[in-house]
Amino acid sequence: MVVDEAGGVISIAQRPFRQIFPEPGWVEHSPTEIWASQSGVATEALAAANLTERDIAAIGITNQRETAVVWDRETGEPVYNAIVWQDRRTAEFCDALRHRGEGAVIQAKTGLLPDAYFSGSKVNWILNNVKGARDRAEAGRLAFGTVDSWLIWKLTQGERHVTDVTNASRTMLYNIHTLEWDEELLRLLDVPRSMLPEVVASSGRCGTTSGLFNGIAIAGIAGDQQAALFGQMCTSPGMAKCTFGTGAFMLLHTGTQPMLSKNRLLTTIAWKIGDTVEYALEGSMLVAGAVVQWLRDELQMIRTSAEIERLAASVTSSNGVVLVPAFAGLGAPHWDQYARGALLGLTRGTTRAHIARAALEGIALQVTDVLGAMQADSGLPLGQLRVDGGASSNGLLMQIQADVLGIDVVRPKNAESTVMGAAYLAGIAVGYWPDKEAIARQWQVDRVFKPMMDAATRSKVQATWHKALGRAGGWAGEGEMQG
Repeated sequence: MVVDEAGGVISIAQRPFRQIFPEPGWVEHSPTEIWASQSGVATEALAAANLTERDIAAIGITNQRETAVVWDRETGEPVYNAIVWQDRRTAEFCDALRHRGEGAVIQAKTGLLPDAYFSGSKVNWILNNVKGARDRAEAGRLAFGTVDSWLIWKLTQGERHVTDVTNASRTMLYNIHTLEWDEELLRLLDVPRSMLPEVVASSGRCGTTSGLFNGIAIAGIAGDQQAALFGQMCTSPGMAKCTFGTGAFMLLHTGTQPMLSKNRLLTTIAWKIGDTVEYALEGSMLVAGAVVQWLRDELQMIRTSAEIERLAASVTSSNGVVLVPAFAGLGAPHWDQYARGALLGLTRGTTRAHIARAALEGIALQVTDVLGAMQADSGLPLGQLRVDGGASSNGLLMQIQADVLGIDVVRPKNAESTVMGAAYLAGIAVGYWPDKEAIARQWQVDRVFKPMMDAATRSKVQATWHKALGRAGGWAGEGEMQG
């Protein structure tokens, strides 16, 4: 995307790349395809805007935070495909860390729970399973990074091996208190320190492009959810955003001190600007927009995702029907990998419209659980929730969200919060925008959804939801997960 001084999008180019599934539960990308796609769309976006690299003030990068790439420092060639954040091949390794009692150490230092989601265990797998990789790593020949690191290495032709604090904080190797790679964690995950990138601020000059795009400052890096938090201008404690995509991700800005969760949320670095590091609590919901895709593709109740809004709006309530979208287990704050989807409260009077409305309510009630956990952890009162992502365009879903939360839900005019966050972080670093306040003045509201449900009804809806969660929880016992 090319973004101008007013925060307007001048041009956009996008291109898919292959999703590789070598075995059940494994997800990979080709690092060379990632680079080819990104250099390609950057060229297209400049051409569409009728600009050259001389017209660009800075580059900002945002990426999937936990996807791991390992490459040879001398040849620049990846030693294996990128292992994607969704990949579960290291689940047993992470279970073993928990069973050995290492979970408390990992959470205290990183704010994370030991899980295959994070990139550190993926590096361990590559070192132990790619022939010769560990020997080359011990000899200092291999580099590890998340996708931001890989792109910057390529953009600078191997001059810079860096990542920012937000991506580092998702590796299970980085101490979010000392702001350093942690020797004890490196030993636990058996990753040589020589592989690791230099950790830089999220906003600050960290390299200059050479080759394809010559002489542009690389000045902003942030993982996708942190970039969205910044793009939504949630820059003071108590401000929160939720991105509604296939899943849903909520972040609450908690200030300049990390807040350890007692309610199974993640503590993460929000960003570093100058010398100031700010923190957030994060909760991820595994299924949000995906439940609408399920109604469309598997049940064929609707022809397009957009149809669900009209269908669900044709009834005033779900008529007692509850849909728990635990197709892949439950995420925060429940973390029940054995939960399964459940459709409850059916009667002969139940219609497609009631099920459609229950699906939207199920998305919104998951978000409510996470927000409750965030408020319990932080003690911060929340006045509003800012929303973005594809499913935020569903007005009925956003109204239901406001109703079950009991606070305003605010949707911005520019829903591309993640891209805008990366652009803003880069622009501040080079003086393109003077400060956060100037950007906040550009941030514009599309619509505010105000709660219309009374407190008694809200309590009843939430009680019914938690009753349904109890039915769905633990459904697939160990050994019964396939079938």
